[in-house]
Amino acid sequence: MLTDKIIKLANNTKNYGLKNNFTHKVSVKNKKCGDKIIVELVLTKGKINSMRYITESCVYCQASASLFSNKIEKLDKNNLLKLDTLLKKSFKEKVSFAKKYSFLKQLFNMENYKRSDCILLPLNAILKAINK
Repeated sequence: MLTDKIIKLANNTKNYGLKNNFTHKVSVKNKKCGDKIIVELVLTKGKINSMRYITESCVYCQASASLFSNKIEKLDKNNLLKLDTLLKKSFKEKVSFAKKYSFLKQLFNMENYKRSDCILLPLNAILKAINK
């Protein structure tokens, strides 16, 4: 359900815009709705230092990209894979988020299950970039 909180998240564009300063870059499209995202990551010793992005997408994808770009620092591939599993589960049932991931409850919940593909697109792009 679209709320003022989701709109506020989407409007946080601190990390919006590409700078062509990256170690990993990827472009991903959601085949169901057409949302697109390009992600630039800077990784050092396998951990994310920064994320920048641009989107042609709905407000849910924009909010998710904003959340990840602001909170993703210091995560590595293993933590992201565990987080991916938890977040996919969160659309089907109530899950407990560790304190460091509690900020994700705003988007990743059963109320937003119909928009799960849009909300997961930024994380899918991050994982694809890391696996390149």
